[in-house]
Amino acid sequence: MPYTQSDCRRARADFPALARSVNGHAVAFLDGPGGTQVPHAVLDAIHTAYVERNANFDGMFRTSVDVGHALAAARAAAADFLGAASGATISFGANMTTLNFSLSHALARALQPGDEIVITELDHEANRGPWLKLRERGIVVREVALRRDGLLDRDDFAAQVGPRTRVVALGMASNALGTVTDVACARALCDEVGAWLVVDAVHYAAHFPLDVEALGVDFLLCSAYKFYGPHIGILYARPGLLDELDTDRLRTQKQQAPYRIETGTLNHAAIAGVTAAIDYLATFGAGTNRRARVMSAMRDIHDYETVLARRYYDAVRQLDGVSVYGPGFDDGPRAPTVSITCERHTPKDVAAHLAERGLQVWHGHFYAMRVLEVLDLAERGGLIRVGISLYNDDPEIDRLIDALATLARS
Repeated sequence: MPYTQSDCRRARADFPALARSVNGHAVAFLDGPGGTQVPHAVLDAIHTAYVERNANFDGMFRTSVDVGHALAAARAAAADFLGAASGATISFGANMTTLNFSLSHALARALQPGDEIVITELDHEANRGPWLKLRERGIVVREVALRRDGLLDRDDFAAQVGPRTRVVALGMASNALGTVTDVACARALCDEVGAWLVVDAVHYAAHFPLDVEALGVDFLLCSAYKFYGPHIGILYARPGLLDELDTDRLRTQKQQAPYRIETGTLNHAAIAGVTAAIDYLATFGAGTNRRARVMSAMRDIHDYETVLARRYYDAVRQLDGVSVYGPGFDDGPRAPTVSITCERHTPKDVAAHLAERGLQVWHGHFYAMRVLEVLDLAERGGLIRVGISLYNDDPEIDRLIDALATLARS
C-alpha cells in the first residue's frame, strides 16, 4: 500500500516535536537533511534503556546481560535496514564523521606513499576531510569534478581511477543538491584496479531502501538521526574486511569485528533508539519479516516525499529572482532535497523570514563546502535548503511556497 497524506496525518501524531508553535504558527520541520525529529517509540526506547539497562555489557549480572542482548538486537536491526547478512557486520560510533576518521586511519595503514584515494567534489566534508588528511602521509588524493548541473563528471571519474587507486570514497546522495550518484559505476571502476569502495549513505539512507550486498560496497556509513533515530553513527563492513585492518583500538577491548573499530563505551541508550527507529519505519511497510517491511516502507515513503519535493521544486522555479540548484526530478533518481537562492535576499535572511512563520529550514553550506565553491556560492552565503521527511504534508508545502512567493515580491 502506498504511503499517503492520510498515513502522514497519523504519523504526525507520533512526533511530539510537531506540537510546537512559533509566533502562533505551527512548526514545520523542513530540514530532514540536517536531522529528523523522533517519534515517541524512539524516546520510550531510550528512556527504558536508562531505567532498565544502565550498565556496561559483557558482565555476568542481569542488567549487563540485558545490555548485551540490546546491542545485539540493534546490530540485527541495522543489518535489516541496510540489507547486510548479519549484525556481525555492523559497528556503532558517536557519529558518521568519527567512524569515517577511524576507518580512514585504519585503511591508511595498509597504504604506501604514492598510493591514491579518489573522492568527489560533491561530497559532504565528512567524506572528504578524513581522506584529504591522509595527504600528510604521502597519500595522493584525487577529486572527481562536479558539473554545474549538480552531477558528477562520469568521464572525469573514470580518468581519476588508476592503477595506484586503493580507495574510492563516494557519497550516495548529496545533502546539498539532492543528487544521487552511480554506485554501480564506482564499484566497476574499483573492481578494475582492486580498490576498496567506501560509501557515505547518510543522506541516501533516509530516503531510499538500501541493499549493501547488492551494491557490493566494502564499507558503508550512515547516521540514525537522519531517519528518525538518535545521534548514532553506523558502519557496515563487508564480512572479513574489518578484521584485516589495523584499527585504532585498546588492547582491552574486543579485537574482532564488529567491536574492532568501536572505541570506549558506546551510547547504549541511544543505540536502543536505533532499533526503535528502524522498527518504527517498518510499521509503514508490508512483508513477512522486518527486512521486507523496511524495504517496502522506504520505497513507499520515498515516493511520497518525492511528490512533495517535486511540487515545491516546480513552484519555486516559477518565482522571480529564485534560482534552483541540482538536477531535476526528470533526470533520474533524486533525493527529496531542494536548494535555492533568492536574488534580492541572502540565504540567512530568507531562513529568518521563514523561521518567523514557523517554517524551519537551513541555510549555508551544510558541510558541503566544496559544492558551494564549485557553484560560486561560498562567498554569497550558500543556499537555502528544504528537505522533505515522512511527517511533512501538503499544508506545510503550501505555507512554504506562499512565504517564499511573498518574499520574492519584496
